[in-house]
Amino acid sequence: MLKGKTALITGSARGIGKAIAEEYAANGAAVIISDVIQDKAYEIAAELKEKYNIETLAVKADVSKYDEVEALITQIIEKFGKLDILVNNAGITRDNLIMRMSEQEWDMVININLKGVFNCIKAVSRPMMKQRSGRIINITSVVGEMGNPGQINYSASKAGVIGMTKTSAKELGSRGIRVNAIAPGFIVSEMTEKLSDQAKESLTKLIPLGNLGYPKDVAKAALFLASDMSEYITGQVINVCGGMVMQG
Repeated sequence: MLKGKTALITGSARGIGKAIAEEYAANGAAVIISDVIQDKAYEIAAELKEKYNIETLAVKADVSKYDEVEALITQIIEKFGKLDILVNNAGITRDNLIMRMSEQEWDMVININLKGVFNCIKAVSRPMMKQRSGRIINITSVVGEMGNPGQINYSASKAGVIGMTKTSAKELGSRGIRVNAIAPGFIVSEMTEKLSDQAKESLTKLIPLGNLGYPKDVAKAALFLASDMSEYITGQVINVCGGMVMQG
C-alpha cells in the first residue's frame, strides 16, 4: 500500500510512534525512526529493516529545536531523495493542576507538543511543495477537544495542533499536500500499565466501546491517511477513542 514511499515518524522509538512505523514498514514504506532516545531508535530501525526488508534510517532529533529538525529533513532528502509522509507523533506530558503548574512544566509541553509540530511542518513544507505531493499526519488527542483536569498544558498543546492541522491543510492543499490529524483516546501504554485496576475500570466506563485502545488502532488510522484511500481528505481530525469524545 505504501511501496516506494518514504515516511518520517517522530517519537517512534516506542508506543504509538513505533506502532505506526511498523504498520508503514509492513506496507512497504521506507521508514525514518526519529527520537531523542538514540539507542532505542537504532534498535527499532534495525528490527524493522530485518523483519520487512525495507530501507530504514535512525536519527536522534529534538523536535523543539528547529535546527535539529532542519538537519533531520536534509539528511532524509540526501539519503532517499524525497519525503512522502510526515507523522508528527513526538510528545510528552507534565501533568499538574493549573494553580500548581510551574512555568517549566508549561513550557516543556508546549515546546515539544506544539512548537515541535510547527518545526516539522515548516521544515518539510518546502521539499513537499517542490515535489507537489505529501502527507502530513499530526497526532493530537481527544483532550485537545474535550479538555482534562490536570492537563491544561497538554490539552492546550493538542488543541493547538488541531488548529495548526486545519491552517496548514488550507495553505498546502493547492500543492498536493494533505494534512490531517488523529486524536487518540486512552491507549494502552507504559503510562496506562501503571494504573490500578480500579483506575482502568473507571476509564473504561467513559468509553462506549468498553475498552482501552491499542497503539495498532492508531497505526491503522495513520496508514489510511498516508495511503491513496484518503486522497480526497484533508484538514480533518479522526478520533480513535472508542467513542469517548462523545462523552465530553
